Amino acid sequence: MRAKISEIFFSIQGEGIYQGRPQIFVRFFGCNLHCRFCDTPLFSFREYSVEGLLAEINKTFSFCRQVCFTGGEPLLYARFIREAGRLLKRQSRQVFLETNGVLPDKFEIVRDVVDIVSMDFKLPSSTGLGNFWREHKIFLEKARDKDVYVKAVIACETELQDLVKTAEIIKSVDGNIPLVLQPEFSCGDKVSRKIDYFRDIALKYLSRVEIIPQMHKYLGIR
Repeated sequence: MRAKISEIFFSIQGEGIYQGRPQIFVRFFGCNLHCRFCDTPLFSFREYSVEGLLAEINKTFSFCRQVCFTGGEPLLYARFIREAGRLLKRQSRQVFLETNGVLPDKFEIVRDVVDIVSMDFKLPSSTGLGNFWREHKIFLEKARDKDVYVKAVIACETELQDLVKTAEIIKSVDGNIPLVLQPEFSCGDKVSRKIDYFRDIALKYLSRVEIIPQMHKYLGIR
């Protein structure tokens, strides 16, 4: 079993409620979506076996106990992640999954080895794509017993109705699941007033809504 991996590196988590957490990042190559705001263009990869990946992690990053599977979209390699996750758990490491949240069947494959889920809600007015409300709800229902939070990119084009729909879906699963509103980095101050208003609206549905920009971009790190 092999997977296409673009890079493996150590850094701090730059997004969401675990911002600042030291992690080993395993970035998988390829994605099933093409969002307008995508900031992770991937052009190259190396193929790894599960054993090869674990060997590199243990050789170079043995000091870090949390591994973040990211992308691209890591769930395109769900069976690979399941096997790698089993070995990581034996080493008492935590598995952190960053996903676009539109592949609930793939998540079912890795569910038992994942500890933390950072799940994107792809708002149509932000992404320039169609909606994935059904997929997002099914995914969140499957992930609700994990340490899960939802992340939504707020761009200049983002419409209030998409934010409300997101909050309604989360509330229908569990109103205590955190929602992170992430301002699109390239929009600068243009989204500041909008995102404050969006937070106030979302708090009518959910118990925890936070505005958290991408810290790693401001710090100039990976």
